[in-house]
Amino acid sequence: MSKIRAEFHTHTRFSKDSILNKFFILFMCKIRKIKLISITDHNEVKGAIKYQKFLRKFGIEVIIGEEVMTDSGEIIGLFLNKKIEPLQTPEETIKQIKEQNGIVYLPHPYDEKRYKTVLKEEKQKELKEQFDFVEIHNGRNISDKYSEKQKCIQENLRITPIIGSDAHTFIELGRNYIEIEYTNIEDFKNNMQTIIEKAKFHKKECIKFAHTITKFARVIKMIEKGEFNELRRTIFKRCRK
Repeated sequence: MSKIRAEFHTHTRFSKDSILNKFFILFMCKIRKIKLISITDHNEVKGAIKYQKFLRKFGIEVIIGEEVMTDSGEIIGLFLNKKIEPLQTPEETIKQIKEQNGIVYLPHPYDEKRYKTVLKEEKQKELKEQFDFVEIHNGRNISDKYSEKQKCIQENLRITPIIGSDAHTFIELGRNYIEIEYTNIEDFKNNMQTIIEKAKFHKKECIKFAHTITKFARVIKMIEKGEFNELRRTIFKRCRK
């Protein structure tokens, strides 16, 4: 058993607001010595499956995950085999994660900037027994008070804490990681709760410019897909603000 750096809650170009490809991920993982990475694209597992094969060749293990938008906010599933469709109820989403023998992970339980994606407070409380982990720090928190609030929520819900980088850009990768005791991926999955409870969390403040990069990434994706009506609505909405 050896100590390695693991990073949770990351995105790739298969998310609507990221252009992070496998080569940037490999480059930053090697520089920042990340040996285990959880890829959790928005409503998609295609990138995680594809990048797992690539990154394994270079000694980096990938957990296939998905950040699923439910009809009440986002929930992450880890160790998935197939995509879970978005916009279902949180109850149904959790049920489908568990049917795949996956791990249920509550991301950013508090965030004033991204409140639309935060799982509703009543659902957090109602379903607390169903969650395996909850973030007490998200790498995209624009304020320290968000992390403080997330920690309070975790303590009240009594769910095992975890930190997530929520990296959408290469400059964010490897900044928020967990130092864990590790033998292999199967052992980690089977004993994840115990391992995380004994792990050391390394937290960094948000790189606020990364939020600007993701806005440009979203525009690029709209242009690539020919979604000009959606692009026009987005620009009009920003101009009104």
